[in-house]
Amino acid sequence: MGDNTLVLGHRVSEWCGIAPVLEEDIALANTALDLIGQTTLWLNLAGEIEGKGRDADALAFRRDVWDFRNVLLVEQPNGDFGQTMMRQFLFDTWHKACLGALMNSSHDQVAAIAEKSLKEVTYHLERTTDTVIGLGDGTEESHQYMQKALNRLYPYVGEFFVKDPVDDAMVAVGIAPDPISVRPTFDMVLNAVLTEATLSKPDGEFTHKGGKSGQRHSEHLGHILTQMQWLQHAYPDATW
Repeated sequence: MGDNTLVLGHRVSEWCGIAPVLEEDIALANTALDLIGQTTLWLNLAGEIEGKGRDADALAFRRDVWDFRNVLLVEQPNGDFGQTMMRQFLFDTWHKACLGALMNSSHDQVAAIAEKSLKEVTYHLERTTDTVIGLGDGTEESHQYMQKALNRLYPYVGEFFVKDPVDDAMVAVGIAPDPISVRPTFDMVLNAVLTEATLSKPDGEFTHKGGKSGQRHSEHLGHILTQMQWLQHAYPDATW
């Protein structure tokens, strides 16, 4: 959860200062800040449980590509504004469903982080839903941009629901739900929004995967980390 929000938060922050209009610039910056705030909660908890003295900063800035466990969707380049909003909508739809399930976690801290994050993510989803519908059902040109974005990004959606041994272990003790159990909620929201946006879901069930397990990341993650971690590499343990 923390790696997903960290990588996507950094990606979204790349729009700061160059968004199409001032309102979107502010909204995207706020979305990025929300995601980084959630990252701090998740990675501090991960470091506490790990017990090796690593906090959120250490886990964010002192790991290399092969140590990250984020889905491949969040690594994908921003592209044009439509592609960024489609990526965010797909993530928000899954994120809200997943956090809703995690609120029932047997682990008190996991449940508390999920409850706190859900409020922000609910707003994110409302905003990206409105944008996807507005652009999809807008002009012919905006419709084409959104359909192209959906066609490119939909093959990354399936990784949200791929299960691995870590998921099995967490399901067994009630910490997290089976990933596939949130798919019905995801599909219900996705189908309703795409219908209203007059967009067509791509055929086929091919799924890019490997990021969540750390087996394979796209070439983009290395570039993200190079930019995100250069200060820590140049000035180890630097503080404000």
